[in-house]
Amino acid sequence: MTTNPLTVLRAAWLFDGTGDTLTPDPAVVLDGGKIVAIGTEVPGGATVVDLGAATILPGLIDTHVHLAFDASPDPVAGLAGRDDAEAFAAMAAAARAAARGGVTTVRDLGDRGYLSLGLRDAAASDPSLPTIVAAGPPITSPGGHCHFLGEEAADAAGIRAAIRAHAARGVDVIKIMASGGNMTPGSKPELAQFGLEELRAAVHEAHRHGLPITAHAHGTQAIIDAVEAGVDGLEHVSFMTEDGVDEIPPGLLAKFAERRIAVGATLGAVPLPGFAVPPAIATRMAAFQANLRKLYEAGALIVAGTDAGIAPVKPPDVLRHAYAQLLSIGMGPAEALRACTSRAAAVCGVGDRKGRIAPGYDADILAVDGDPLRDPAALHRIRAVYVRGGAVQRVPEPV
Repeated sequence: MTTNPLTVLRAAWLFDGTGDTLTPDPAVVLDGGKIVAIGTEVPGGATVVDLGAATILPGLIDTHVHLAFDASPDPVAGLAGRDDAEAFAAMAAAARAAARGGVTTVRDLGDRGYLSLGLRDAAASDPSLPTIVAAGPPITSPGGHCHFLGEEAADAAGIRAAIRAHAARGVDVIKIMASGGNMTPGSKPELAQFGLEELRAAVHEAHRHGLPITAHAHGTQAIIDAVEAGVDGLEHVSFMTEDGVDEIPPGLLAKFAERRIAVGATLGAVPLPGFAVPPAIATRMAAFQANLRKLYEAGALIVAGTDAGIAPVKPPDVLRHAYAQLLSIGMGPAEALRACTSRAAAVCGVGDRKGRIAPGYDADILAVDGDPLRDPAALHRIRAVYVRGGAVQRVPEPV
């Protein structure tokens, strides 16, 4: 019987996902899909991949994507025009694009028909696909934000029933729309869709099934109620009003830090000619950033959840562009990288096997030219990507 030889990745530098500095001249030893050793020596008989002057770091982890949305000018219409087979194929293509761009794990927080669960299972035997943490359809109010994805609940009893159905299907996380959103006609992001009683019922039912729950919440009241209900995470946390942005209410900052509620900051956008940020968002951007900085300074647990798929500036691998924005709210470079690797892994429930370059962890690896701690643009100069030990075939960059 023959066994596959070990693979050793050599590079100039290593960021392990937890530290503050780079380690020089690493040898990262892979045995199939796992990292088995970190050092400087090469085991006999191993296949050596020399990445030259590159920096090795953990594959990036996006805590908030929508693989069902195609990053077109109208992703909702695009999805509506596809049957399930076509939608599944488009989702697989989006997932592969994420992996090629160094995003080796994604948390899908809203699909149609539980398609992300099938893709999650397919990824186990397909090294071109990133690991997928799947929520299935988000739970929303009748006619509420993203109701077209197919999971509406009118009251606490309906929410509990929906969560039981999600648990029976095998989801990894529950996503609930505590407020309205921008993509759904008739829905207003500043308005709450569920009250405290309904959100408490959702948290209780999710936790009863051993599932974490994260809430989409823009408006201030929806954020307050979600925090009081005991959610594990909050997405967006924009404090939007009808015509502006609220300051964070006194006392709420401390609760974020004390309860370790994960804040999924909606960061990352690819600059594209002709696709400017909508005026309603652009005029609020400075206030969004100011509130996010206050959350960070208060000790809140912040990760980057890009909302990939919802617009042309949000392609599947947009997470690399969130890194510089994390720096802009006051994070240091190493902390910002941890927010996209080890910290994001913990928020997604895979921190025991993802987000670090360490023995026993999955061989999800991104290698880039340059030092990302000194030069954020280095994240865009991708030398190699490995997903669970498999080298991802990258599309050549345009000349």
